[in-house]
This record gives sequence, C-alpha cells and structure tokens, in this order.
Amino acid sequence: MSGPADLAFDPWDPAFVADPYPAYAELRARGRAVRYEPTDQWLVPHHADVSALLRDRRLGRTYQHRFSHEEFGRSAPPAAHEPFRTLNDHGMLDLEPPDHTRIRRLVSKAFTPRTVERLKPYVHGLADELVAGLVRDGGGDLLTDVAEPLPVAVIAEMLGIPEADRGQLRPWSAAICGMYELNPSEDTAARAVRASVEFSEYLRELIAERRRRPGDDLISGLIAAHDEDDRLTEQEMISTAVLLLNAGHEATVNATVNGWWALFRNPAQLAALRADHSLIPTAIEELMRYDTPLQLFERWVLDDIEIDGTVIPRGAEIAMLFGSANHDPAVFPDPTRLDLARADNPHISFSAGIHYCIGAPLARLELTASMTALLNQAPTLTPAKSPTRKPNFVIRGLEGLSVEVR
Repeated sequence: MSGPADLAFDPWDPAFVADPYPAYAELRARGRAVRYEPTDQWLVPHHADVSALLRDRRLGRTYQHRFSHEEFGRSAPPAAHEPFRTLNDHGMLDLEPPDHTRIRRLVSKAFTPRTVERLKPYVHGLADELVAGLVRDGGGDLLTDVAEPLPVAVIAEMLGIPEADRGQLRPWSAAICGMYELNPSEDTAARAVRASVEFSEYLRELIAERRRRPGDDLISGLIAAHDEDDRLTEQEMISTAVLLLNAGHEATVNATVNGWWALFRNPAQLAALRADHSLIPTAIEELMRYDTPLQLFERWVLDDIEIDGTVIPRGAEIAMLFGSANHDPAVFPDPTRLDLARADNPHISFSAGIHYCIGAPLARLELTASMTALLNQAPTLTPAKSPTRKPNFVIRGLEGLSVEVR
C-alpha cells in the first residue's frame, strides 16, 4: 500500500479542505482500501464499498458491547475526556443492538412521516419569516440569518427547549462536534468536555422540570417511556436529546450554506432552478451529493473483513469517505458537474443501514422550506463576497455566507 507521503489526502491542509474532491479521485484510483497512518485508519473511497460496509454487522460504531479496550487492542480514552465520552457513548449513534434498537424504536415515533407532515406549516412559516427578515435588511449572513435558526428552532420545539434557552444550543453543539474531527487537539477536547458538562446539566434540570410538569414534547415522551416499558436511563435520555439537537441541525445548516454557495458558483443551474421550482426536490438531493455536509463516518472492525483481497483485521478502524463515494463515477455520471435535474441519485449523505439518519425526512423538509422561501422572496439573491470555509474536514461547512438582495 502507498504511504501517506505520496497521497493528496491531507485533512489538515487548508487547500485539501477547500476542495477535497480531486484527492478523492486519486484515492479511488489507488484502490478500494488505503491505509492511512496519521489517523491509524483504512480509508474506503468507493460508493459500492461504503454502501455495503454501512450495512455490514461485522463493523460497529462501538466495540464495547463485545470487547474490553484491552481485548480489542485499544487504549481507554483519557480520563479527562470522561464527560464527553459518557454523553457520546449513551446516544444511539454510538450504540449497537440491543441498546441501539431500544432507543431508536422509541425516538422514531417522533419522526414518522405523519409527524413530519404535521410540522410542515410550522417549518414553512418559520422559513418564510426568516427570509422576509433577510430581504427587509437587503441581505445579511445566510448562515446566521436563515440556515442556523430554522433547524435549531424546529428540533428545539420538538424537544420542548424553551425559546429563551435556545441561544446556548449552537455553541454547545459546535464544541461537542469538534471531537468528531480526525485527531482532535487537547484544546478541542477541553471545549467539548466543558460543553458536555454544561449541556448535560441543563438537560438534567429540564428533565426534572418535565417530570413535574409534562408537556407535549419529545423529552416528556422519553420520560414517559422511562416510566413505562422501555426504561431509558436518565443518561440515555440526556444523550439522546443532545444527539437529536446536534444531528438535528448540524447537517441541515451546512447543507444549506454549502448548497447555496454551490448554486452561486453554477449560475446556469441556479437560473434553471429559479425558472422552474419543480426542480427543488432533485436539487436538494444533488446539492447534498455535490458538496457533502458529513465527509467521513467511522466504524470499528469487530470481525476480520476482506476488501479487494486485503484483510482488515479485528481492532482496526475504517473511515468511510462519504464525500468520495458521492463523487464516484461508477455510480454518478460526470460527478463533478452540478446537475439539479439528476434523477438517479443514490447519495449516502444520510448514511445507510441501522444508523441511517432518523431525521432525514425532517432535514429534507427544512431544506425544501428554506430553498422555497429564498427562491420566492429573494429571486435576486447574490453573494456579497467569497466565504471562508471552516477548517474542519469531517463536518464540512462555511464560517458564513454574506448575501445581498437587490
């Protein structure tokens, strides 16, 4: 296998972060599994392999349901990270069956098609209101004025977070999500630990309040399930709420700004969308494929697997490259071209298998609502300046997106 020195893949290089897609093409040409020493991982860049491995039960988001750290050949996380690990490890994203099944069964009741359909007037109304403010001001930052407040408000409303407390959610989420980057620094870890403690304490108090005075919200529903047959622990309730708040807006925020920046750089496609709003459904899928909000997803190898003749042993970690899979020419003809009418679009931006994004229907609703509102109310929307991309690789987004409405 080629060493990292001759790979263009470098998640800490600003030039790579700005545009990782040419490096992905090189990785796909190298093979189906490429060893990457700096992160001690196997990179998997092809769509067919990523799609299959997401469904392969020989891999897991955790290994602790089967092995101790010692048995798995891994060191225990630093003791100083314990508050983050406790919060993260009790959420369903990092659990395997049977715990994952139990929690997902409960939470899925809040994300049924019927529930999402009932939210439609609220989501579209809020999107219209946010965009109206942007238009009234002659422009602003699409990130902070529309992309962030819409999904944060929606998931906070579902969970029953009081409006006055919602300003804390995004900073806590950003600090915690820093730990999902490759080889996070100790400063990043310290911020994540602090946010984990504060977020957990806040939710513990909110859960106590909902026990006293239940409402028609998801936290009250989690408590009711705890008191009946599903028996969630309080930590599982807290971790589930944090996961829903983080995952419930992070991807939607970044999909919105990544998507609009892609539209601005492809004016013919934007003109076609403005002329024909029936393209919105396929446009949303294509924009999520074209500049993927979550570039990488990790799995532990629980039992030896083989990829293209290479045995990847138990105890190894695999990094499935969603961004690369979504640009695989074996699946997407002319993948570097933005095509808002692309009909056959099996992108994996929402993952697959048992960890398929439970909130995907809600994310699509939010993206549809904000795009519809912007096309209707701001048909002359243009970028005021080129945005700065966040230095993160795994969670791909912009620092902001300044726009003008003429």
